[in-house]
Amino acid sequence: MGSTLVNYTLGRLMSTAQKNKRKPYMWAGVFLNIGTLFLFKYFNFFNKSAAGVLGTLNIHQDIPMFELLLPVGISFYTFQGLGYIIDVYNDKVPAERKLHIFALFTAFFPPLLSGPINRASDLMPQFRQPRAFDYQNVTQGLRLILWGLVKKMVIADHLAVYVNHVYNHVGDYQGIALIIATLFYTVQIYCDFSGYTDMARGSAQVLGYDLMENFRHPYFSRSLHEFWQRWHISLSTWFRDYVYVPLGGNRVTIWRWRYNIFITFLISGLWHGANWTFVVWGALHGFILILENATRHFQRRLADRLFTGKASRLNQGIQVVITMSMISFAWIFFRANSVSDAFTIIRKMFLIGIDGFGLKQAGITVVGIPQFISLLFMIVSLFGVEMWERRGWVQELVGNLPLTVRWAIYTVAFWSVLISGVFGVKQEFIYFQF
Repeated sequence: MGSTLVNYTLGRLMSTAQKNKRKPYMWAGVFLNIGTLFLFKYFNFFNKSAAGVLGTLNIHQDIPMFELLLPVGISFYTFQGLGYIIDVYNDKVPAERKLHIFALFTAFFPPLLSGPINRASDLMPQFRQPRAFDYQNVTQGLRLILWGLVKKMVIADHLAVYVNHVYNHVGDYQGIALIIATLFYTVQIYCDFSGYTDMARGSAQVLGYDLMENFRHPYFSRSLHEFWQRWHISLSTWFRDYVYVPLGGNRVTIWRWRYNIFITFLISGLWHGANWTFVVWGALHGFILILENATRHFQRRLADRLFTGKASRLNQGIQVVITMSMISFAWIFFRANSVSDAFTIIRKMFLIGIDGFGLKQAGITVVGIPQFISLLFMIVSLFGVEMWERRGWVQELVGNLPLTVRWAIYTVAFWSVLISGVFGVKQEFIYFQF
């Protein structure tokens, strides 16, 4: 509440000040929002890191720690408020004059916990317009909510049972089990996060509001650059506009450009959590993207020679597989409990003994054979739906089906959530911690 009032007040002050006198207000807003995020989320992390460095130098100093409860979704609404302050300063949006409109923008509940991160220019104008009941909006919104529930509770939560067991006992597994757990986590985090986004967008649509699209079939990307245009779009565009572009973007020398990319992804990794695993994950993405840009012309020439051009289906399929492999490899650091665990997983992934493909070695006994087969079936079904959605077929198909068929699909989806949901185990949304 306090940060909302301060952001609102600073926006009003900037709207009445001349352009050359707005900078102090803008920087006050930047330091307020980043300082709040740092205090709650990163203070203890940097303190522990500093204590570790001092310990290696044989300097032992008691550094105070804050035992603070981390507000749910703090990263999301902090970035939303920070974007508003910067946009007002740059005259991209007018300062909001009505406090209740600004408070609604800050605390609008559907995206509050895990995004998408909305821009003031997109959301605030919608709050100023009266809303009436719209049957089409309600039905489309409820369909999104139901699909989000299926992705989260039927797919992601069941995959989590396998992934959590293997990743929490990395010393007990090697080879195929670690590979399967990593691939399962690749699907789990997508279904978990995009499932929340679907529910958030659906809830807002039922109320008559439109939230930005946050995922656009990211695992069909043919490059890491394309992946970040399809994955967590609200965050990637936020870092592009408020970090990458102010650093100079690509309008600088080649080495400065690569530096800008790396720093942007390093900060993005740190944003995801106060742990070195996330920092390494962000750095890895930055490094791969730089390498991808540096070898772009070589990749094109190689594709022209081997696959008769960029349009070859074989070429496109290989690009998707390579990109998916790099993304899955990077997810190891994102999911691992520590950096040392991540390197242990990487080291043991390719260790397959004589009985390395047995049921126990593959981790199938964790969930059982029937459950494991059902997980594979759900993954294949998910990607089948995703392929249809890329062509716009699913929405049209479901919307144009006869009423009885449509409701049969809704009923099956609804009961699959009730029957298949993992209710006995606590399975929070992954991005609630961010």
